[in-house]
Amino acid sequence: MSIPTGLEPFSLSGRAALVTGGAGGIGLAIARALGEAGAKVTVGDLPSESTTAAADSIGARFVALDVRSSASVDAAVATVLESEGRLDVAVNCAGIRHLGGPATDVTDDDWATVMDINSSGVFRCCRAEGRAMLNAGAGSIVNIASMSAYAVNRPQPQATYNASKAAVVMLTKSLAVEWAKRGVRVNSISPGYVETPLTERSRTMPERLEEWLRLTPMARLAQPHEIAGAAIFLASDASTFVTGTDIAVDGGYTAA
Repeated sequence: MSIPTGLEPFSLSGRAALVTGGAGGIGLAIARALGEAGAKVTVGDLPSESTTAAADSIGARFVALDVRSSASVDAAVATVLESEGRLDVAVNCAGIRHLGGPATDVTDDDWATVMDINSSGVFRCCRAEGRAMLNAGAGSIVNIASMSAYAVNRPQPQATYNASKAAVVMLTKSLAVEWAKRGVRVNSISPGYVETPLTERSRTMPERLEEWLRLTPMARLAQPHEIAGAAIFLASDASTFVTGTDIAVDGGYTAA
């Protein structure tokens, strides 16, 4: 068996990839990077003029996908299989920010909404993607978690969001072990604070932003493209012996 050299293991040429929540922020940056690495990318997101335009802007196919619905997720995966004949890579980015503020103000509906999208939504995607990949005997799933799975963010209270992302990390590890002998790898990425629409409101609050930067050793927010490199690594043959791992891309936040 020949040993790949140079950048060859990072190539995704000929691979079919699905990026959920891929029409904006981190998801769009990852979808773009996967395409640049050679993958045929399908962006799955809630349908609108802006989401279809985002997919078009990076030369990706768009498919309607709502992670709150098993039927929608299953249909999106089926569409990729029908159009590409395979599903090699899946990156699950769809998610929402915390709702309700302090835990004492969080309603049952707030909790259920965040968990349904951030945790159950990732499970629905992994289940559908996993079925396709297990049938083929190969594939790589990358879930977008958060440093909030490990660290209690300050100064804002966000217990619901933190719990939802901790669930993603443990789901990732559990599926990785369950599917390890069947050729499917499952890993996750835990970004720190990233300059995306999800953090836009908080970034307008000077005291909050100042505390974020103070607690981040690199003293800045990440740009979406800075998360994409880890996704390329985990999606590609550069990481063929990596599964059940979470990569923190957080400017040192969880190390400090």
